[in-house]
Amino acid sequence: MSLQHKLQETAQWIRARISVQPRLALILGSGLGVLADSLEQSVYLKYEDIPHFPVTTVEGHEGALVVGNLNGTPVAVLKGRFHLYEGYSEGTVAYPIRVMKALGIDKMVVTNAAGGINERFKPGDFMLIRDHINLMFRNPLIGPNEDSIGPRFPDLSEAYSKKLLQVARKVAAGQNLKLQEGVYVGMTGPTYETPAEVKMLRKLGGDAAGMSTVPEVIAARHAGMQVLGISCITNMAAGMLEQPLSHDEVVETAVRERDTFIRYMVQLIPQL
Repeated sequence: MSLQHKLQETAQWIRARISVQPRLALILGSGLGVLADSLEQSVYLKYEDIPHFPVTTVEGHEGALVVGNLNGTPVAVLKGRFHLYEGYSEGTVAYPIRVMKALGIDKMVVTNAAGGINERFKPGDFMLIRDHINLMFRNPLIGPNEDSIGPRFPDLSEAYSKKLLQVARKVAAGQNLKLQEGVYVGMTGPTYETPAEVKMLRKLGGDAAGMSTVPEVIAARHAGMQVLGISCITNMAAGMLEQPLSHDEVVETAVRERDTFIRYMVQLIPQL
C-alpha cells in the first residue's frame, strides 16, 4: 500500500470521528501532555486504534490524538510522540505529521523537553527554537520522494517560522513571561550526552539538546506547514551540574512548569 493511500485511510478514519476541522496541530513532549486536558468538546483517539499509526512506548507520552477547541481554536493535539530510539524509522516518526497535513492543517506547534547547553539557561526555562542542528544524521525524506506531499529538495532556511516567532514573543511579553531563544540540537538518544559531547555541542552553536522534534519539523516543512518550536528546559546537560541525569527529572520539571505552559499556550494558540 502506498504512503499516500495510507495517509488518506488514516485521515478519513479520523474525520469520521471528529466534529471540528482543526486548523493547527500541537505535538506535546515529555510531561507536557496535560495541555490536551484543557480542550473543550474534545474527541480522544488512542494511537493504537488509529489505522497505520505507531504506538508510543515512552513514560510521559500517553499516546493519543485529541481533537477539540483550545480557547475557541480548533486544534489537533498529539499527546505523545515517536522517537528514533524506540526503533521506529524516520518515516514512521514523520507519519503523524503527514496525517495532520492530510487533515488540512497548515500550522504546527512542536514542544519538547530538552537539556540546557547554554550556560545562561536554568531548569524550568522555556526556549523558543530559532533553528536546529540535525545530529541524528537521519532524515525522514530519504528514499523516493512523495511529490504529492512536497518537493524533492525542500528549503529549510526558515525551518521555524519568523512570523510565528514574533507572535510567540508578543504573547509572552503580555504575560511578563521571560522566554529564552536558541538553537535546538537533535540527538538520537536514548543515552544522554557525555560532558565532552555537551562541550562540542556548545561550540557548534547549540543551546539545548533533545531526542525528538527535528524529523517532525523536516516533515512539516516538506509538506509546506509553518512551524513554531518551544523547548521546556527540564535539566542542564551532562557536566554542567554535579548530578546524574534521569528521565524522572525531565518529567518532574515539565510537570512543575505545566501551569505556566498551559497559561501561555491558551493565549498563544488563538493568535497563531
